[in-house]
Amino acid sequence: MKYDEKAFDSAVQDYKNKIGDAKGKTFFISFNLSNKNAFYSIAPLSKALHELEADVGCAGFNTKSEALEALKEVWSAFEDYEKGIKNKATVALADFIDEIDKKGKGEFRKIFKKPEFILQANEKKFSGSLELPLHTEWFKEYRINELMQTAGVLWRDVYALKRNEKVGIGFALVPAQNLMGHPLEDYLDSYSIIWAMAQSAKKIAEPVMNAYTLRSSMLQKSERTSELRATLLGCELEKEIDELIFKKFKKLSDLLRLDRIKPVDLSFSISGKGYPGKHLFGEIIGYPSLNRKTRWQTPAQMIYKLDFYPQTKYEDRDPIARVAFTETIPIDIFIETNLVDWADIRARNQKIKEIMDKCDTICVKGKLKEKYVTNLEVGLIKQDGSRRWVRRSDTDVREKINNEYLKMTGIKAGCMGNIPGGEAFVTPEYIKGIFVGDVVVHVDQSYPLYEKNPLIIECNGDSYKIADGPRDIIEKIIERKNDAMKLLLKAEENKSLPQEIIDLKKRNFERVGEFAVNTNPNARLCEYLIVNEKIAKMMHIALGSGFEPDRSTEYHMDIVFNAQRQKLDVYGVDKSNNKHWILKNGEFAA
Repeated sequence: MKYDEKAFDSAVQDYKNKIGDAKGKTFFISFNLSNKNAFYSIAPLSKALHELEADVGCAGFNTKSEALEALKEVWSAFEDYEKGIKNKATVALADFIDEIDKKGKGEFRKIFKKPEFILQANEKKFSGSLELPLHTEWFKEYRINELMQTAGVLWRDVYALKRNEKVGIGFALVPAQNLMGHPLEDYLDSYSIIWAMAQSAKKIAEPVMNAYTLRSSMLQKSERTSELRATLLGCELEKEIDELIFKKFKKLSDLLRLDRIKPVDLSFSISGKGYPGKHLFGEIIGYPSLNRKTRWQTPAQMIYKLDFYPQTKYEDRDPIARVAFTETIPIDIFIETNLVDWADIRARNQKIKEIMDKCDTICVKGKLKEKYVTNLEVGLIKQDGSRRWVRRSDTDVREKINNEYLKMTGIKAGCMGNIPGGEAFVTPEYIKGIFVGDVVVHVDQSYPLYEKNPLIIECNGDSYKIADGPRDIIEKIIERKNDAMKLLLKAEENKSLPQEIIDLKKRNFERVGEFAVNTNPNARLCEYLIVNEKIAKMMHIALGSGFEPDRSTEYHMDIVFNAQRQKLDVYGVDKSNNKHWILKNGEFAA
């Protein structure tokens, strides 16, 4: 381990000793983005708090935050309301909460409760509800110059970061040991990556940072400070909507000046194991489009307005922000997979796209003599004769509006990217046959797969089934799907989504949503799907939601398989029955 693990564990224990009983409590921590020691101290502090069974929300700012001041005023108004104090703000707040809790059954008001502990970092300590020391004895700089170079490349070539843009940077708190999922070193590496990204962004833009406790299930309640911030932002964007709930919110917003809460222009985030938890307002109310033709489930969906959301074609508003993200990948892999010749990767992606674009089907055939052998037919032509859209993951979120999609459809949709990038992918019209997942699968985190016990998926055109594989992983997939269906049924019960979208998501629930060829030559095998799904000469297929609006559903689980090991032949067949090769024996032929 590149860090001092003994010092890290000692810091965790010191925090636990000083904090004492924190079970069921919420901590809110704020810090300045120039305070390096405070930021790195959040790693052991968050682990200590999670081991004490507390929730954590964090916010970092370069200057004084108007949004944070607005949040504090909401907490204060709610405290006054609970004390029975009546003024314009408390009456408006009560009116808004009561209207939503007609469906929320008293759960909505709980997110307005002020955190039991509020800490603010200075140069020497955390102070506020408690006084705690800063602990950075564990930290050691590693490849910092290359990290800063990589951050600069990403802001320039991937985001085209513009002067004074507001940048949201999400980082991963360190969970308790039983929920960590990946090595501690990877979580600690993510702090160095985030620090480099934030310091690089500060040179021309206005970064803000945030983090919050993740959940082990999609059905659990979200950490309440992040839930409140999301709800206030979503409602602020909706306050001119002609619905009673939003009229009540507008009155509250005017009194507390909640227009200080604004969306960012772009976001970069690193995620660890787990889920944000359910978004209560989206589950019971939903966020309507300006024309009231559809509803969104979360503010993020409304802000990013991605092309594969079924709501996008109905929403009059332009996308507000662009987004890219990664996992808690090691520093070495972060640098090596992003300091690449993006022109070369884009050229490879384009070649594969051009082949797929002139073919009706793609054939994938393995040659190994194993119990299960990959053998697939992938359809690219819709029933109406139009083509499925073959896309390139060039890690390009330089504009808020996806110009390629705008040219194709006339619809303004947003831009999303993975970091690292490197794939050509399509939402298949159908897939028939079998494939052997022998590298990794992502459920609530990435889980490795092995050639001696692979995950076997049988594809039946418009559905799939798991034929064989590791029992523990199959159980995780089933649990994820069950939770996703429960969320969908809850939205149907509350009418927080239009019925046509509910029906669409149900129809697609058992479908395969993505077929992809990986193209990043610098990506190498690791524990993380977001990297492994980019490794050149590997491929991946996703169960669930696709990347076209007619193929949306409530989950998306990628499975990577090793084309080189399986000696896969991959070729397209055109209308004249000509073959167009992509891979031969697992090696690029395109």
